[in-house]
Amino acid sequence: MDKFVRLEGLVAPLDRSNVDTDAIIPKQFLKSIKRSGFGPNAFDEWRYMDVGQPGQDNSQRLKNPNFVLNQPRYQGAEILLTRANFGCGSSREHAPWALLDYGFKAIVAESFADIFFNNCFKNGILPIVLPSSEIETLVQQVEATPGYKLVVDLPAQAVVRPDGHGIPFQIDAFRKECLLNGWDDIGLTLRHAEKIREFEAKRRVEQPWLFS
Repeated sequence: MDKFVRLEGLVAPLDRSNVDTDAIIPKQFLKSIKRSGFGPNAFDEWRYMDVGQPGQDNSQRLKNPNFVLNQPRYQGAEILLTRANFGCGSSREHAPWALLDYGFKAIVAESFADIFFNNCFKNGILPIVLPSSEIETLVQQVEATPGYKLVVDLPAQAVVRPDGHGIPFQIDAFRKECLLNGWDDIGLTLRHAEKIREFEAKRRVEQPWLFS
C-alpha cells in the first residue's frame, strides 16, 4: 500500500452521524473481492437516483444533485469530514476499498465503528478522531469556503487548518509506523522474507515427505 506521510487535500463534508457500511458500499457490490473498482459505487444509493447494479455503466446514470459529493466544488476531495460512529454496521472491508478507490486518503470524524476503523489502517486510509467542537468548526468552515483544504501531518500528528491552527490527534505508534512506511499485513510479513525462505529450505531437508 502507499505510504502516508503528509497530505494537503480538498475536504468534502458528509454532515451525518451513523453512516453505515451499507451506505458506503451497498451489498449488491460485494460479489467481487478485488480491492479496486468500487469507487464509482461509493455511497451509491445517495449519489444516484436509481438502484445501481454491478457492471452497470455509471456514466449513464442520473446523479442526485442534492448529495454533497456530487457538487462541483467537492470534486477531487481527498479528505472526508463527517460526524460520529462512521462506518458502523456490517464489517465489510469493501467499505474502505470503496472510499480509497473514490479518492479519499483520510477521514476526519468524531468517532468510528471499531472494525471499520481497523480496516482503514489495513488499507492505507488514515482515520482521525477529533473532538465534536473541532468537527463542528471544520464543517462550518468547509461549507462556507469553496476550495477548503486541510493539511494532515502524520509525523506531527496534527490536522492544520488554512489559518494555521493545528489540531492534534492521537494514533497508535505501531499503526503510525505502518502508514508511514506503507506496510499492510502482507508488507509486514515480507519484511521477514529471508527468514521465511531459510525456514522453508530447512524444512524441505528435514521433512522431505511434505514436498513429495
